[in-house]
Amino acid sequence: MIRLKKYANNPILKPQGDGFEGLCVLNPAVIYDEDEKLFKMLYRAAGNDKQHYIYLGLAESKDGFNFERKFNKPVLAPDINGADGGCVEDPRLVKMGGYYYLTYASRTFAPGQYWREDKEYFGFRPEFGPTMLIYNNSVTHLAVSRDLINWKKLGRITDSRFDDRDVYIFPEKINGKFVRLSRPMEWCGKGFENEAPAIWISYSSDLMEWEKPRLLMKGNEWWENKKIGGSTPPIKCEYGYLVLYHGVAEKDGAYRVGAVILDKNDPEKILARTKDFIMEPEFDFETQGYYNGCVFPTGICVKDGEMFVYYGAADKFVCVATADFKKFCDSVYSEGKL
Repeated sequence: MIRLKKYANNPILKPQGDGFEGLCVLNPAVIYDEDEKLFKMLYRAAGNDKQHYIYLGLAESKDGFNFERKFNKPVLAPDINGADGGCVEDPRLVKMGGYYYLTYASRTFAPGQYWREDKEYFGFRPEFGPTMLIYNNSVTHLAVSRDLINWKKLGRITDSRFDDRDVYIFPEKINGKFVRLSRPMEWCGKGFENEAPAIWISYSSDLMEWEKPRLLMKGNEWWENKKIGGSTPPIKCEYGYLVLYHGVAEKDGAYRVGAVILDKNDPEKILARTKDFIMEPEFDFETQGYYNGCVFPTGICVKDGEMFVYYGAADKFVCVATADFKKFCDSVYSEGKL
């Protein structure tokens, strides 16, 4: 199985200054603009405030490795008085019909610096009411833009009663409907086919209202037996749709990466799936941070036959890994064929 080749000069984006990205930058969405010949990145960022408000910044690159920030402020920020008042994070991005569609995880209140033992709780906890208000759980929202700078927030697209993130949509309709993958944390255990959190699939006619999700895949191997979730938006290859996903192991809690190929006409049909992981935490910037032992892909694009996979490292940095796109897809299909 071909593994992803990590860039020698990782990390490619680090925290800077004392503002909105002074503490961490991670988990980016990346798209290649064929017209402008630019890689465009939306990256998650946070400053060193105890509330840990989370924003999205914008950066661009000509070669996919060397990125320059576009502004010294976020292009998307939490609406303090709104449903995403605590954070806009972990973006996934697709382009359809000239518009960019962005899915992002949010919380009603700021999450606090979650890795600290003395983390504070912000907000309030009524005795009854919306689950996301009481527990400050993750809900996924949708936004749309023409230019990646000016955004229209459209609201939530997942059930607010569940902690549901790692959500993204396919870059085109299939059989007349939009397709979404997600990972509701509570949908596992007793009464479910999956013992641990898994990846679910759903369909919609308008991107906002979604049919009841169905289980797509669950963890099979040791490195994904604690939970799995979708990582990068689907990208079309000669066999179908290539999707990268992350798996977490009970053994060490580390995040590793696998790949599947889904049928282009029936995305519930898995054609191939890697048994071994294709990337794992290795270097200091992946094993020492705010989540130790984490490689978390959220962006993918292909230019001139080369696949670029962008990932967050240890919840602190942005990194990139590459592979020959055709050879990689051939390897996944031939070695993981079901």
